[in-house]
Amino acid sequence: MALQTLDLCRKESGKIWQRKPVPSTDDGVMVHITHSVSSPLALQSRNIRFLHVAFDTTGDRFVAGDYQGNMFVFDLSRNRYSLVQRTGTPCSSLAFTLKRRTEFLVGMSDYSLKCYDIDTKELVAWMKGHESPIHTISIHASGRYALTSSNDTAQLWDLDTFQRKRKLNIKENVGIVKVFFLPLSNTIMTCFKDDSIFAWEADTLNCKYQLPIPPGNAPHYKAFAATKDGRLLVAGGKSRFLHVWTLDTRRLLRIIQLPAKVTSMKEMEFLPDKFDAGSSQVLGVLSQDGIMRFIHIHTCKLLFDLGSVGDRINTMAMSPTGHHVVGVMEDGNLNIYSVQALTAELNKPPPPLVSVVSSQKKQETGDVTSSSQADMTQGKRASRLKRKARLAQGSEVSAVDVKPKKTSHEQVGLPEGLNMDKLMAILRGYGEYPAKYRMFIWRSILRLPENHAAYASLVDKGTHPAYENIHEKFPIKSRKLLRVLQRTLSALSHWSAIFGEMDYLPLLTFPFVKLFQNNQLVLFEIIATVLVNWCQHWFEFFPNPPINVLGMVENVLAFQDKELLQHFVKYGVTSQIYAWPVLETLFSEVLTKDEWLRLFDNVLSNHPAFLLMCVVAYCTACRGPLLQCIEFDDFKYFFHHRNAVDIGDVIKEAYRIQETTPPDVHPERMLDTFQPLTRGQYPVFNKYPKFIVDYQVQERERIREEELEYLRQRQVSLELQKETERRQQEEAAWYRQQELLLEAEEKRRKMISEEEEKLYEQRSRLQAMNREVKMKEMKLLDATRRKYMNYQQKQRTSEIKRLDDEIQRKAAMREMETQHAVQEAEIKNLELQLQKKMFEQELYREHAETTQKLRSEYDAFRKRQEIEDRGQHRVNLAEREREQEIRRRLQQNLAHAEHVTTDAETRKQMEYRQELDNLDREMQNVQLAKLQNENRDLEKEVHKLMNELKTRREEEAIETLEELQAQRRQADVAAERRTRLLREESGLAEDHLEQLGNTLDQSFERLRDLRQRATDNRDQSCLNEVSTGTDGTTTLSFDRTGRTSLDEGEAMLMQEVRRLREKLASDSRTKKPPAEF
Repeated sequence: MALQTLDLCRKESGKIWQRKPVPSTDDGVMVHITHSVSSPLALQSRNIRFLHVAFDTTGDRFVAGDYQGNMFVFDLSRNRYSLVQRTGTPCSSLAFTLKRRTEFLVGMSDYSLKCYDIDTKELVAWMKGHESPIHTISIHASGRYALTSSNDTAQLWDLDTFQRKRKLNIKENVGIVKVFFLPLSNTIMTCFKDDSIFAWEADTLNCKYQLPIPPGNAPHYKAFAATKDGRLLVAGGKSRFLHVWTLDTRRLLRIIQLPAKVTSMKEMEFLPDKFDAGSSQVLGVLSQDGIMRFIHIHTCKLLFDLGSVGDRINTMAMSPTGHHVVGVMEDGNLNIYSVQALTAELNKPPPPLVSVVSSQKKQETGDVTSSSQADMTQGKRASRLKRKARLAQGSEVSAVDVKPKKTSHEQVGLPEGLNMDKLMAILRGYGEYPAKYRMFIWRSILRLPENHAAYASLVDKGTHPAYENIHEKFPIKSRKLLRVLQRTLSALSHWSAIFGEMDYLPLLTFPFVKLFQNNQLVLFEIIATVLVNWCQHWFEFFPNPPINVLGMVENVLAFQDKELLQHFVKYGVTSQIYAWPVLETLFSEVLTKDEWLRLFDNVLSNHPAFLLMCVVAYCTACRGPLLQCIEFDDFKYFFHHRNAVDIGDVIKEAYRIQETTPPDVHPERMLDTFQPLTRGQYPVFNKYPKFIVDYQVQERERIREEELEYLRQRQVSLELQKETERRQQEEAAWYRQQELLLEAEEKRRKMISEEEEKLYEQRSRLQAMNREVKMKEMKLLDATRRKYMNYQQKQRTSEIKRLDDEIQRKAAMREMETQHAVQEAEIKNLELQLQKKMFEQELYREHAETTQKLRSEYDAFRKRQEIEDRGQHRVNLAEREREQEIRRRLQQNLAHAEHVTTDAETRKQMEYRQELDNLDREMQNVQLAKLQNENRDLEKEVHKLMNELKTRREEEAIETLEELQAQRRQADVAAERRTRLLREESGLAEDHLEQLGNTLDQSFERLRDLRQRATDNRDQSCLNEVSTGTDGTTTLSFDRTGRTSLDEGEAMLMQEVRRLREKLASDSRTKKPPAEF
């Protein structure tokens, strides 16, 4: 059949192949994929080279990147391909085994790492950090972490957040060859250019160990491969030697030498197998010649190879299932290889040992079959038939119907020259097969077909619902053994529905599982062969025990040992008690491992009826203890536990019973001979009441759904219970919190009440202090006022005294002057004295008015200051009251908000109390407002009176000033008039003195002195010695009578002054202090 070729030719999607490919067993190529582009200017199309490929975890899809940055996804199971992204940049590495199966990583040639989604075909993340191209990408088994390595560094990325977690920097002289995760482990392997290999813990990056390097030439490692179970590591480099380490012991296991054509290794990968449990044994090695060789690492045999010298492989990717290999060829195209086609020759069964004898004259031939599993008599008979056929040259060979006594494996050939007679002789001589060859002999005498594909299809169906929770019913310590048991039972259930309903099937299969746990295909086929042949007619009365088979056992027991059977009947022990427990467990409960193996060496080598003979033989061999049993529970215990019995005697007794049992009772009459499983596909197994099994399947499904519903409802109820408990806890916590809040509130209330009491006390103390301060202030003001009044009194007294002294001095001066002056001078002196007294009165009145004005201004200033202080004090009190009111209201609102949900009655009481408090507060506010209004009215009246008093005083002061100015003007006019008259009198006196002559020299000198004194004091305003008369003329008299009148006037003036002084003193004493004091 011609090779199918796919040319992408700029297509974005399509089919991979047009018809189902049938790869040849020569090269195994399924499809050849190219990507060519044509140009209108070029005659031939050019090919775009593919660079890298990578498979996903399922092994059905792989991603490929070409030189132009096109990313294609090929789905082999759906026969579809599609273009994911055109990056425009060549890729340097790929990885497709992420946690999210629709995403893959691409290492670009611009040193960046990108993540794309094949469903949305969009860029998911763009990571940078490398300074050279990324040549390898390794994904952790969980798919959550990725290791990228370049020549100079390696970096660990978190694929959930697409952030770099760690970075491995190395020295310049030591480069990185490869960094990768070990499969199914948390270990990181690193190899450097100095061929050192280290293992690191992925979480802590602590070094776990270093692998030893064999002595000799440096291997220059380039390629590495590890088995899926992480036990073996293989490395190769620039030589033809492969170094194999066992990571359990961390030692070099062996060194494999490749053919001489191989000089270096480029890549290597283990070929996975479903039945090797992760311990792969076939290694694919891609060498420098472009040929990928698959080698068995234990036998060191070359199994098959891919590629050729003319069609070299540049790089490759192997699917995790081991079904396909994708190679990037040297010309840039892709080849998809089928590994199953290449291994078909290796997995072929041996050729049948059947020869056909034909006549020379006629084409009709008679087939004579000879089997190596037949006994020696049948072999001799077949040899005689062959010799007779060779001798009959011209006659037709007829079929010879010879019926000697058949064994269980008659007409079934054994492979590799085994002879059933020899095997039976070994059994009779030793009682068992050699332990070293037992498994091989069992596989041979049972003629297992080894149908890999059919078994794989059964395994691929997954775990059967009947055995999903087998670990709960059968808690096996070994997890591997449990997985093998579950997988085998599931495969049997998928093969036939009845095996999913058999409760005793795990007990029946468990001994075989322990023996063949490392080869699950052989395990399945041995159990299936036992069920088909040695469990005949077991399922006809399902779900009840096989009454017909138990009846055969009972018939044989009745023939061989009637006494034992009568004993069983006497105590109600039926065959379901003494035969069925042994059969359903295949003697595994009553025998040890070695005894069970010896027994089944004989069971599998004989007719299927031999198993029933063994049951009877076990009962007869133990007849002594059984005849002693009289309790029903003792019988049940006996057939469910191990007993002191010799298995050799049981086997001999079974052979004796088989030979001595008559044909009418013998089970061979009811049971068929041994029939091996068919090749290719397993036979249909439907020898059971289908309607019952279907009903049980439906019931099981219904029960399973009900269990799921019950579990779901239980989960819901548990969640509801948890939610209820959580709510109860929250409610209890809320109640505790409310109690704490109430306690805290009560404490706060007590604290507030205590604070209010303290505040009241502080206010009372403050008010007392204010009263004391005010009293002190009043005392101080009173003292100041008294002091000031005393000072004024003293000042006035001193002024009066000074005036008295001045008057006395003036009087003395006048005394002295009058003695030397003439009459006119004495009269003038009296006038001047009168003027002086008047002026002193004016000055005293002016000083008193000024002092009174200053005192009134000071009193008004003090009143204004006190009024301002009172207003400020009231404002402060009002502000404090408002703040207290606001704080009280906020506290009340907070308490009200916190206690809204507690109790309606409490709310009403609180509201009632709040209303009472508000009414009291409003009444207090009304009273305060009333008092404030009264104070304001009083203040207004005081201000009005003070303004009126101020206005009156100002008017009086203005009138006084005007009168003073008028008096001053009049005084000035009088002074001018007196000056003029004085001048005239002076002239007349001079004339008169000139007339007197020398006789009046002394008087003339006195007048000259008087004139000179008058001239000096002419401009003085306070003490003029010129007095005016009532008519405005100046009179000078030297008569003694005038002087007497002058003295009398002066005495009267002094009395008037004393009277005024006493009046002022009495007025000052009787005058009341101002209202503010």
